[in-house]
Amino acid sequence: MMLRQSSGALRWLVLMVLIRYVTCLGGFAAIASLFEPITCRFKGECCTDEFIKLDSKALKKSLDARVYGQHLGKAAILKHFSAQARDVDPPKALSLSFHGGTGTGKNLVSSIIAENIYRKGMNSEYVHLIAATNEFPHPDMVHDYKVKLKEKIEQSVSRCERSMFIFDEVDKIPVGILDIVKPYLDFYRKLNGVNYRKSTFIFLSNTGGNAIQKRVISHWRDGREREELQLVDMEQLIVTEALNEKSGLFHSSLLLHQMVSAHVPFLPLERKHVRECIRDSLIAKSYYRRRADIVDEDVREIAAQLSYYPKDEEMFSATGCKRVADKVDFVMAYDRYNKYKN
Repeated sequence: MMLRQSSGALRWLVLMVLIRYVTCLGGFAAIASLFEPITCRFKGECCTDEFIKLDSKALKKSLDARVYGQHLGKAAILKHFSAQARDVDPPKALSLSFHGGTGTGKNLVSSIIAENIYRKGMNSEYVHLIAATNEFPHPDMVHDYKVKLKEKIEQSVSRCERSMFIFDEVDKIPVGILDIVKPYLDFYRKLNGVNYRKSTFIFLSNTGGNAIQKRVISHWRDGREREELQLVDMEQLIVTEALNEKSGLFHSSLLLHQMVSAHVPFLPLERKHVRECIRDSLIAKSYYRRRADIVDEDVREIAAQLSYYPKDEEMFSATGCKRVADKVDFVMAYDRYNKYKN
């Protein structure tokens, strides 16, 4: 009898402690956080160094092997992410804004970053891809979208301080929505008990692409090497364009209060860069097993299917590497069909 009473009293005490814990730390979310160290193992991913840790050497190797013509972007990304990884208590969240035309590598680089920090890469539950046309399709629902985005960020970082948010098509986000992000990029030690300083925000945008393009063409026509372009040459150019173009960053508090760690330009790609993308695609699609086996005539034929500018010189690709995969299939599948047919 005494044993049954003491066992009942123990269960009652445990229940009271649990209720107290839930009440103090935010309801049912607290219950989830209580069991997170156990349940995350079953999910195959936890918010720990075992699953989330930057490999700087691997990141550099991946960028060098898969990204062409972006010396400014690669250098800025390596420096900022390495600095954040070294700092156990960073002063603010890392926020990078990628700017450039179609097919210059903004999405690819975002994926490479995720792959070299999170064990599950873009499939990690701590990496959040927010595509404007999918998440914010109606311009008249800005208030609702801001509330939804606020909840998403707060819930995600509450679960894992090292969450990453990738905002794609920022130029298509209705004006005003991104202002809700500003407090999470500021220098606050905590907001409502949550530390946002270890989280990462990446913004991908075509905004500023035309200004970058003009600067690069002018630089090239002056007979100067592409690698002579410096980040300082581009950042103010990008900010001016982003502030004044009617898009997601138009008069945004992120820019007005200088909350973005760096504005990273993605330069228009030259023919030689596109040819490297073609070679990568030929390997990825198993038309060739090794780069050394690739026939240059195939590369030239595929490259000829793309559009280039300026009109007279045709030096830069109008769509970067974006249409390369389609053109590879168009040329190679057709050639193979004809060989089989004959």
